[in-house]
Amino acid sequence: MSLGDEHEASGGYGGTGQTRTRLPEGGGDVYGGARRGGRSSSRSLITVVGVVVLLIAAIAFANRGGGDSSSDTGSGSKPDAASTAASGTKPVRTTAGGIPTGFTHDQQGAQSAAANYSVALGSSDMFNTASRHAIVGAVYAPEVAAARQSALDSAYSSEKFLTNIGLDKDGRAPSGQTFVSRVIPVGTKVTSSTASTATVEVWYTSLFGLSGESSTNPVSESWYTTTYQLKWIDNDWKVTDFQQKDGPVPVGRDQKASTADDMTKAVEEYGGFTYAR
Repeated sequence: MSLGDEHEASGGYGGTGQTRTRLPEGGGDVYGGARRGGRSSSRSLITVVGVVVLLIAAIAFANRGGGDSSSDTGSGSKPDAASTAASGTKPVRTTAGGIPTGFTHDQQGAQSAAANYSVALGSSDMFNTASRHAIVGAVYAPEVAAARQSALDSAYSSEKFLTNIGLDKDGRAPSGQTFVSRVIPVGTKVTSSTASTATVEVWYTSLFGLSGESSTNPVSESWYTTTYQLKWIDNDWKVTDFQQKDGPVPVGRDQKASTADDMTKAVEEYGGFTYAR
């Protein structure tokens, strides 16, 4: 079960600029123009490179498939650079049960909290009773934590559910296989906020399944957007409610799936992140 099965942080300052790359000295012109004797061959090379670049671009465009060209007028507004730029604010430095805490009392802090909570709620730790209880206690507001914990315990202890995803009654993977449940936030957005509440959308991709040669439930990816209702409680953001929907889902590229061994090693060797806006 991925984050999509259970539940399923607008801050940011940035600027734009231009950088001129200075090539090695050529005896005069800083861009190497002093070597006039090779201009003809240089022009030929530039022409060839230009044709190759255009060809690659044309192939990429063609592979996008049957879009309506009339809808692409070029008049749409471009994303604000600040929407994806680092804000400069340092990530939180405190944790509770391994989950970052102490987020700032602003929109940036709310987004960071929502992203981190998505990672925790979509992790394989949710399949262990002790770690699940720690996550629920750290993520949810006190007034809803007890009810959520009870509902989650019921869901995660269902032998039918565990059997369907290839785990035993204790939530453990079969011998020789590795259970994968990981959420990777792609972006966050505040849709409304007050001094004590915030509504934050988190768009993310989820990896879920069993890696191993005999796995009948191989690791696959899914895409979701979860909308969190957050409340400022005891100097931190806590979840009071959420809604989830599928997507947006990108077009899959023609890439060969990795072997079970490569996937297992990747999951074991690549750690997760602390997300901060």
